[in-house]
Amino acid sequence: MKHRKQNKPAPQTHPSASAVPSYHRILAKHGLIEKTLSIPDAYEVFLKVGADPEVQKHRRQIAHGHKMKRVPALYLATAMALQGMTKQEVEALKLRIKEKRV
Repeated sequence: MKHRKQNKPAPQTHPSASAVPSYHRILAKHGLIEKTLSIPDAYEVFLKVGADPEVQKHRRQIAHGHKMKRVPALYLATAMALQGMTKQEVEALKLRIKEKRV
């Protein structure tokens, strides 16, 4: 008689990535927020990042570029814009966001 193996998932020690909104993960990935920042506070930062003229400029370049005709979601467009920015541009964005928060 053969015994079937039981595949049990490993116990999670931290909340799953899907428990955190995508905009929170995007901002944390680029170092614009701490991973421990609350979701409502992260959303406020996300709105400020999306309203930043430099981010909007990069978003327009992506939308009009040859890679994508239409960017379906704001968070995806913002993520692509942040990826297209240099480290210096991201650091300058961090400073502008901190100025607006204070």
